[in-house]
Amino acid sequence: MDLNLKNKVALITGSSVGIGEAVAEQFAKEGVDLILCSRNKNNIEKVANELQIKYSIKAKGLSIDLTNKKSFNILDNFIMDQFGGVDILINNAGTGTNETIMEAEDGKWQYYWDLHVMATVRTTKIVVPYMVKRGGGSIIQSASICASQPLWYEPIYNVTKAALVMLSKNMANELIGKNIRVNTINAGLILTPDWIKTAKELTKDKKITWEDYINSIANENAPIRRFGSPDELAKFYVFLSSECASYCVGSTYYIDGGMLKVIK
Repeated sequence: MDLNLKNKVALITGSSVGIGEAVAEQFAKEGVDLILCSRNKNNIEKVANELQIKYSIKAKGLSIDLTNKKSFNILDNFIMDQFGGVDILINNAGTGTNETIMEAEDGKWQYYWDLHVMATVRTTKIVVPYMVKRGGGSIIQSASICASQPLWYEPIYNVTKAALVMLSKNMANELIGKNIRVNTINAGLILTPDWIKTAKELTKDKKITWEDYINSIANENAPIRRFGSPDELAKFYVFLSSECASYCVGSTYYIDGGMLKVIK
């Protein structure tokens, strides 16, 4: 299937590792030029350079902290100077948490609100004028199944991702008149480097291997009885960004191996 994405420009936040990196590579396979953002300068420039060489596209990495308001002027100038515009935005920057509501300090709540919600608002406000000039575009938010089915140990993550889902629905209603489609992806168990790192830490000096621990999590939570791969998930991002998904507006898609336990 030809997704007709060649020579489009995609901005992907949180793209130096894991899901974001996989999404970047799937877009590169389709001939999409890439603006990649991450806090880690060495990693993001390495990913951009590798994809540029491997797929003969234009890819540039930008190291910025999306919880800092000053970063967005830098991002806007970078887009204009290097690419002149954007067709696709993937708001993917984010990370998990570990706390209780009673113990978490206000500063931690504010940090994750800025990372998961306000960074999405600010990045979108930068990108929409470029999309309007190009006749439209596609925006996808990376939320989580935890927005609907929370995990007990990360309430801040659950709450801010739930807010992101509602933000996305409001954006979709506001921007479709400009021919900009906005959708959300709520992923389930995806085997990212963070999951592997956590599994290794939890099984250190124990009689269970990290692989067996991962399998136990999948068996307990996902009817498909395995984790998804970042590449599997990334292919859906690319499809949803294409004109093949032109009637998809304001929806939330669960890519979770059947993990969601309620009908949405």
